[in-house]
Amino acid sequence: MAFGSTPDWFHLSDDHDIIWESRPHPIAMGTGLPVGVIVTLVGILIVGWSTTTENTIFLAVGFVFALAGVSLVLVRYLVWTNTRYVITTAELYKKHGVVSRDVTQFRLNRVQNTSLEQDAVGRVLGYGNLTVYTAGSGDPELTFERVPRPEQASSLLSDQLENVSGREASNRQDRV
Repeated sequence: MAFGSTPDWFHLSDDHDIIWESRPHPIAMGTGLPVGVIVTLVGILIVGWSTTTENTIFLAVGFVFALAGVSLVLVRYLVWTNTRYVITTAELYKKHGVVSRDVTQFRLNRVQNTSLEQDAVGRVLGYGNLTVYTAGSGDPELTFERVPRPEQASSLLSDQLENVSGREASNRQDRV
């Protein structure tokens, strides 16, 4: 799988490739998105109605509603677009943050277990959580939340984990 460009928040060495890259399923924008759209539409309706009655109080209220709704939609969209998940041939990355940036990175050779979780709604809409556990920790170290087509991401990650363990076994044999 080839990707056009390497994201600016991590550097890919020449001997590693991006295997999978995604952002959360659009459902991750949550109820804030439809609520923001509805509030925006209500604000627009109030503004439209107030212009026919020439009532400046309702005009101001309409503008406030429309501005609040647009702001809510924009914030939800920015959080969604600024969350990225990447699997390379050697590492896992999770990036999130709009104003500040938080990048979590794990080498694949540290991964002990993975789990895929989908509730009924996630199965119907095609999203789920892919959780990674590292050696020496019983708690999840990294979770890709609401991943679209999570079974594909899980399968690609499993394949990469097998490749890494095969390379490590080969390297151990070469040293002996």
